Amino acid sequence: MSISKNLNTIKSQLPANVTLVAVSKTKPVADLMEAYDAGQRIFGENKIQEMTEKWEVMPKDIEWHMIGHVQTNKVKYMAPYVSLIHGVDSLKLLQEINKQAAKNNRVIDCLLQVYIAEEESKFGLDKEELYEILNEIQHNKENYKNIKIVGLMGMATFTENQNQIEKEFKHLKTIFDNVATRKDAINHVSILSMGMSGDYQLAISCGSTMVRIGSSIFGTRNYQ
Repeated sequence: MSISKNLNTIKSQLPANVTLVAVSKTKPVADLMEAYDAGQRIFGENKIQEMTEKWEVMPKDIEWHMIGHVQTNKVKYMAPYVSLIHGVDSLKLLQEINKQAAKNNRVIDCLLQVYIAEEESKFGLDKEELYEILNEIQHNKENYKNIKIVGLMGMATFTENQNQIEKEFKHLKTIFDNVATRKDAINHVSILSMGMSGDYQLAISCGSTMVRIGSSIFGTRNYQ
């Protein structure tokens, strides 16, 4: 099947309240343009340099999402254009995003990444660290004028055990519900980003409002 057919098949299966991020990392611009011509406007990349190169040559109505682990020294390269940063996993990183957003006279939307998997290789905040960051922003609003926390993101354990994945997704949904009901200045929380090609339907059933799908649209990843 073609990229456009894959895309339309997946879109037809998604509820109206779920946003599709087409994960285009390692894929050539021609592949992204096929998805673009089929109506896709949100693309996710995991390397800032690659994302920037694509941003420079592709249409400017695209929303670029940074979905990979972010190094603080690379934030400046995407600050002029990035729409949403998925994997914010430290206060230090958040402060750098705020600083670079200010330099570009922008407010950058961010998701805080919560650690829910039983794998050491995954990044993310535990519940205590999450609330420490939320409280820091709430009590020092003047220092964070150029970022907006719009939701949470998490990655389940890479396993065939559907019960474990479901448990992890439901755990994140509980945390999300608690954060979303906070009555304070940081409360723009509406996005719960969880679910990829292999588990997005389960993630949606557990409350995900944003899914990151790559191989089911573009085919297997090109390793670089």
